[in-house]
Amino acid sequence: MRSVEEQLVLVTRAAVTPEPVRIAISEALGLMCAEEVQATQPLPGFSQAAIDGYAVRAVDVGGERPLLKRAVEEEARPALHDVSLPVVGEVAAGSQQPLRLQPKQAVRVHTGAPLPALADAVLPLEWSDRGSRRVVAQRPVRSGEFVRRAGDDIQPGDVAVTPGAILSPAHIGLLAAVGRSKVLVYPRPRVAILSVGHELVDIDRDPGLGQVFDVNSYALAAAGREAGADVHRVGIAAGEPRRLREILEGQLLRSEIIVISGAVGGSSSEQIRKVLAEMGDIDITRVAMHPGSVQGFGLIGEEGIPVFLLPSNPVSALVIFETFVRPLIRMSLGKRNATRRIIRARALNQVISRKGRRGLIRARLMRDAETQDYLVEGLGGATGAPAHLLAGMGEANAMIRIPEDIEEIRPGDEVDVIFLSQTG
Repeated sequence: MRSVEEQLVLVTRAAVTPEPVRIAISEALGLMCAEEVQATQPLPGFSQAAIDGYAVRAVDVGGERPLLKRAVEEEARPALHDVSLPVVGEVAAGSQQPLRLQPKQAVRVHTGAPLPALADAVLPLEWSDRGSRRVVAQRPVRSGEFVRRAGDDIQPGDVAVTPGAILSPAHIGLLAAVGRSKVLVYPRPRVAILSVGHELVDIDRDPGLGQVFDVNSYALAAAGREAGADVHRVGIAAGEPRRLREILEGQLLRSEIIVISGAVGGSSSEQIRKVLAEMGDIDITRVAMHPGSVQGFGLIGEEGIPVFLLPSNPVSALVIFETFVRPLIRMSLGKRNATRRIIRARALNQVISRKGRRGLIRARLMRDAETQDYLVEGLGGATGAPAHLLAGMGEANAMIRIPEDIEEIRPGDEVDVIFLSQTG
């Protein structure tokens, strides 16, 4: 029996990075940048007001007066009683009318407005009497205060975004700020999701005797999208071997990863495995974990496309997907942390595991309102709760990770918890 770590090594060796594509920056959030983006002009492109107030020369409003130490400057600025300046104009953000300030004058400015020539500071509204014809400065301002000078953020030639950066909202803003509407990125890996099984019908049909809905292709497709993949849900793949091969060859042309549920265990799985064996190297094995011990992985086609073979049980399929398929997707996206966050929590109930296998038990992670300690309630594998049932998955936001040498978690024990997602 292969360990989880050994199986994960085999899987991650197959990590692929799709060829870069140029897309609109509005679609690039979360993707890995594939180019260096340099600024071609300063940002901001002109000196502008950083706050609503009055554009002034600092020397005209006592800016040269000595101030106390920086830590107490704001409270220690001396009050001004006799500095009154005529207001000779007003500039709004976006104005294209140049203004020139003369000594002993002020211009009303709004946040983002271009600063008039000769002005070197902005007197905030709160530091004035808010006059419209004349303004009384109640505190001094120094040269450069409340002003965003041209090039303060970025100078021409500066690197705005580096290759390999995972594009965040701030990166998208930087790209827009330097005038880039498109950017070269590594796209989301394309994942095809198939189900096999003579008993399966799609959810738009009424199942007959011995038939069940195809749960897995929908659940796994959702898991793939949550991981960041571009998912194509093929649905139920049925037919004789020739037809199955045609379906798979079609997915090889459009996918970087293929996931097939129902491909281990049962008569229908034998047929798909026989077709896959003709297309590449497929390994069916037992992994020391539960649920989802029996599974398969391999590479097929000329390009060596990774293929995962999952059982038909939805809980087992989702646990295997979380443990092996999701990390492969995250690595293909260039994420630094391909696996989920691990949290230490105190168990609230008894959870039974299988000796010799790593338990991955769905659970509800909570936090004590008073102590802020993490608490976890096992939903599968708990006393009287079978590990294979799907109903509890909707309540789960975590999985308890139980070491191979432990058979029982008791209330009060500290355990490792894989945090899946926020609920509610």
